[in-house]
Amino acid sequence: MSSQAEPDGDPWNKEKKQKFENKSKSEFFDPCQEAAARSIRCLNRNGGDRQMCTDYFEAYRACKKEWVTKRKKEGGGLIWGSS
Repeated sequence: MSSQAEPDGDPWNKEKKQKFENKSKSEFFDPCQEAAARSIRCLNRNGGDRQMCTDYFEAYRACKKEWVTKRKKEGGGLIWGSS
């Protein structure tokens, strides 16, 4: 099961960074959406049993943590923008 919960590589690659920077302020963008979707699918598949999906939750948390860290290093400020 843990192989399915692996993150999709870099959550803040050039393509996702460009999409994030060019979106409108009212548009929501989450570079970790794939990991989030896998978590939801796991919950649905297992009748809401969170214990069965811990690998997916950990993969999502790791993705978000990496994304936020990279945004901070680049001077992106808050996730929602610094303006």
